[in-house]
Amino acid sequence: MIKIFVLLGGLLAIGFIFWWFFGQHTTQTVAAAVSGERQRVDVEVNGGYSPERIVLKQGVPAELHFTRKDASSCLDRVVFSDFGINQELPQNQERVIQIDTSRPGDYQWACGMDMFHGQLIIK
Repeated sequence: MIKIFVLLGGLLAIGFIFWWFFGQHTTQTVAAAVSGERQRVDVEVNGGYSPERIVLKQGVPAELHFTRKDASSCLDRVVFSDFGINQELPQNQERVIQIDTSRPGDYQWACGMDMFHGQLIIK
């Protein structure tokens, strides 16, 4: 009987792993709010990034306001390799990151350990 429980537990664990890494997960997409000559998006860092996908208008200076609520050391940095940005995110403090919107395209960002990701779309 115990072998059946172990087998079922193992199958459930394998199913969870496949879902976690290969399953379709919904991602929140937010378009930046343009106010005057700037655009701004607030990003909460808590077990990942929310929103994970941000759309910016090309040619309008942009600010991303990151607030890290997660105590994990993995999320204590945010890296935009295409923009040369590697910024510390102190816990429970807002950190403003300026984004150059002069070039359209899709850009990625990640935590310092490259485990959590986000996407920046400039169009």
